[in-house]
Amino acid sequence: QVQLAESGGGLVQAGGSLRLSCAASGRTFSSYHMGWFRQAPGKAREFVVALSTGGTIYTTDSVKGRFTISRDNSKNTVYLQMNSLKPEDTAVYYCAARAAGILSRNDYDYWGQGTQVTVSS
Repeated sequence: QVQLAESGGGLVQAGGSLRLSCAASGRTFSSYHMGWFRQAPGKAREFVVALSTGGTIYTTDSVKGRFTISRDNSKNTVYLQMNSLKPEDTAVYYCAARAAGILSRNDYDYWGQGTQVTVSS
C-alpha cells in the first residue's frame, strides 16, 4: 500500500514556473514507477509524464520541453518541474504510482488527492 500526497500547486502567470512535489509513504518507493496526470475542468484526466524505476521517461507532446519529472528515492518524493506555463496547463495535477510491470501512460495502482494549478493569461 502506498499513500501519495501532492503539494506545490498554486496560481501563476503565463510564462511562469511551478514545481510540484509528491511525497509517498512506505519503504518501497524506489520500486514504483511514478506518473503525473492532470484533469482540467470539464475534461477527462490525461497523462502528463511518467518516470520508471530505471529512469525511462514518457512525456506527453503538449508539455515536452517545458515539464520535467524527477525523483529522489531517499526522500520518497517525485517532482514535476513546470516551466513556461500556459493557461491551458490549468488543471488539478495528480501523482500516481505503479507497482510492477512496464512503464505505463494509463494503468496506475495508487493515486494522490491532487493539487490545483492555475495559470493566468
